[in-house]
Amino acid sequence: MEAVILAGGKGSRLMPHTAEVPKPMVPVGGRPIIEILLSRFRKAGVTKVHLAVNHLAEQIEAHLRDGSKLGLEIVYSKEDQPLSTVGPIRLMRDLPDSFIVANGDVLTDLSVKELFDFHREHGAELTVATCHRHDRIDYGVLDTDDNNTVTGFIEKPSYSFRVSMGIYVFSKSILDVVPQGKPFGFDELVLEMLRQKRRVMSFPYTGYWRDIGRPEDYAQVQEDIVEIKGLVE
Repeated sequence: MEAVILAGGKGSRLMPHTAEVPKPMVPVGGRPIIEILLSRFRKAGVTKVHLAVNHLAEQIEAHLRDGSKLGLEIVYSKEDQPLSTVGPIRLMRDLPDSFIVANGDVLTDLSVKELFDFHREHGAELTVATCHRHDRIDYGVLDTDDNNTVTGFIEKPSYSFRVSMGIYVFSKSILDVVPQGKPFGFDELVLEMLRQKRRVMSFPYTGYWRDIGRPEDYAQVQEDIVEIKGLVE
């Protein structure tokens, strides 16, 4: 298996933790989160990683180098301009017919081998690892009609959504949807694939998952350290 890791973002939402380091280098349990992600990928059978970098790329390259200390081959692809989440993949050469794609700030015990096998078994062009996330609204929520008459009320409701975990499997065939040299996000990719009626699958997962894109999520990961000790070592 080969993987693409998206590690070029500025991590603005995670300030001040990303004031001087790129988001994938933010530590969890004493190790950069991208190193933890790469170690798990290697254990699952990934042999080569294409790393999309931009912001503070020199720090990532200086730490990971060619990947040999992690038992991987790492090749770097640097954007000349920000290309959002999917745009950088269009720049890469020699990608296999199917490959894993992951954000560089994801912490999970998901087996990417199971995800990869699921993708191929279902003949998908895009498979998205997903989990349920519960969000609570800390206010009373009112339903109203067109005349502003209150028709319903819920005190501090909780909602459950199936959300993307930031780990996917791409078939190389879908890169023809991605414009060359222009910003193009994952949301745009999915919407265009659905419009074209191309096969997109969800891989539901119930294990541990966090991304550290927001300070509150990063704080939660630090609280989870005892629970996830085996994951970060």
